[in-house]
Amino acid sequence: MPTRKLMPDVIKNQELSCLPPTATAREAALLMAERRIAAVLVTEGRTLKGIVTERDMTVRVVAAGLDPATTPLSTVMTADPDTLPPSSPAIAAMELMERHNYRHLPVAVDGEAVGMVSIRDLFAVVRAHLEEEIRDREAFMFGSGYSAEGSA
Repeated sequence: MPTRKLMPDVIKNQELSCLPPTATAREAALLMAERRIAAVLVTEGRTLKGIVTERDMTVRVVAAGLDPATTPLSTVMTADPDTLPPSSPAIAAMELMERHNYRHLPVAVDGEAVGMVSIRDLFAVVRAHLEEEIRDREAFMFGSGYSAEGSA
């Protein structure tokens, strides 16, 4: 996977799904359901404060017996999450996510949320790269630009 950057190569034209720390777990769950996403950024203005994922909702709200309607995100979010800048290579995101078992990683500049990359986003990049590699190898092996006569 050559030097594909998080932005704009992996994620582009992304609408961020953000809620303030005072929003409730229920509000986060409703936003996730409405947008069919698995994580919400917790922000004050554009400043990233945390992230709440489906896993957080399951473990920190449901399994803990908390009331989603009254539980603020500030009590169940992962505060000060790891981030990468938009210019980071996709492979850096993959390595960080694999090392810490993340499925979502905020993209930030000077503490300001500018995007979120998911393992699904990265999978799509890897898949496209592998398909391109296969096409290139097939073209080399079966014709299209390769000729034994032209080499000497």
